[in-house]
Amino acid sequence: MAKKSHIKVRLVPESKPDSAFYYYVKKPSGGEKAKIKLKAKKYNPVTRKHEIFVEKKLPPHSK
Repeated sequence: MAKKSHIKVRLVPESKPDSAFYYYVKKPSGGEKAKIKLKAKKYNPVTRKHEIFVEKKLPPHSK
């Protein structure tokens, strides 16, 4: 089986990381861009504004 070329990360608002709203995005798993922490300006419907969202680890899940 081949290695995955992307991993799934969660983007949370920089100003309020414990917010109920977040985005899931794909990020490269190897190479130069994999080492950089992802930052993106996205819309937050809770505050109804565009804000900076930063990368956080995915929450643990149970099988």
